Amino acid sequence: MMTLYDHLVAACPRDAGSFAAFRSLGFPTIREEDWRFTNLAPYLKDDYRLVVPSPDVSLVRELLRSCAVDGWDAARIVFVNGVLQESLSDVPSTGSLSDVLVDTSTYRLAGLNAALSQGVGFKMARANKPIHLIHLYTTDVPAFFQPRVRFVLPSLAELTLLESSLCATGVAPVMINALLECVLEEGARLTHYVLQSGRKGERLLSHTQVVQARDSVYDNVTLNLPEADLIRNQLNVTLDGTGCECHLYGLYLPADHQLIDNHTVVDHRQPNCESNELYKGVLRGNARAVFNGKIFVRREAQKTNAFQKNNNLLLGDKAMVHSKPQLEIFADDVKCSHGSTIGQFNPDSLFYLRARGIGEEMAKELLVQAFGADITERVSSAAVQRHLEKHLHRERPIIHRYDVPKHVEHI
Repeated sequence: MMTLYDHLVAACPRDAGSFAAFRSLGFPTIREEDWRFTNLAPYLKDDYRLVVPSPDVSLVRELLRSCAVDGWDAARIVFVNGVLQESLSDVPSTGSLSDVLVDTSTYRLAGLNAALSQGVGFKMARANKPIHLIHLYTTDVPAFFQPRVRFVLPSLAELTLLESSLCATGVAPVMINALLECVLEEGARLTHYVLQSGRKGERLLSHTQVVQARDSVYDNVTLNLPEADLIRNQLNVTLDGTGCECHLYGLYLPADHQLIDNHTVVDHRQPNCESNELYKGVLRGNARAVFNGKIFVRREAQKTNAFQKNNNLLLGDKAMVHSKPQLEIFADDVKCSHGSTIGQFNPDSLFYLRARGIGEEMAKELLVQAFGADITERVSSAAVQRHLEKHLHRERPIIHRYDVPKHVEHI
């Protein structure tokens, strides 16, 4: 019986240079440092297909309606099973992609994506609507999908991008190897929101590569919701010009036996740049999470200001998180710090709420929402914030963040 690796090797042309690293090494294993807590082997046993029949049009339109953001006037780009749907999209592509920005020798799944995907690029104008990038997946058989998108923001352009992924319920297991590339030219600004709302049987491997030129700004808010078997995000940002800013915020909420793994790399290559990073996790049941954040400050990157923090709240006795913030500094005139916390409910805060007549479960939900408010409040669009909070509280009562007493906002 052929393995998934055998199917992939057979499907890819032997002269595909981007595929070379994957061909020689295969899928990452726990012997590799960046994957030591994320074992892909159990998720690779299904008999995945690389090509599946086109889904029913009515189902696709139903899924699109469920992804809509009320009160938000945005253009739409739609991918179904990893393929751009021009008829459902409002923004024309600039053509297919032949190269890849990611170093495929260090992240070989990007090379696999480049060899198999029908990647497309988008060149954004200086004045344009926000964009809702929607990835939909639906199949009756196990399948392996390879979506790839590149956005190029010209000098002084500004763009707000909401990226959503949604798997139809009640369908076969899917493995997704997604690649998003963003190029910010001088003075450009990209505000990037990511909503990953999974379902059982979904295994999502996502790589986002951002390259920034002089005076550009990149803001990212990522929300990882429960249910998907596996979510593994790799977010790499290269500050390749002076005066760049990068702000990364993430909230991950694994439950049951789910695994959510967030890896980030912020590479300061030029002087007078700033980066801020705050990731928070709330783990329930037997969930596991990984946070691995790296900040590189190159020798030329003097006057760098870099901050990184990871906070975790464990709500299950068997929940486990592996937190590893890292700094590698080769310059001497910098201001850098990092830190990590792992804990349970603050008993004083819980007692404060219980003493005011709030039930234990409601009190815990208030504390959880106060814990995550630092992330959700980073969303500047009111419509997008309402949309994210609707998904955030879809299985729990919605409590407005300002209803939380000031004494218990921070745990």
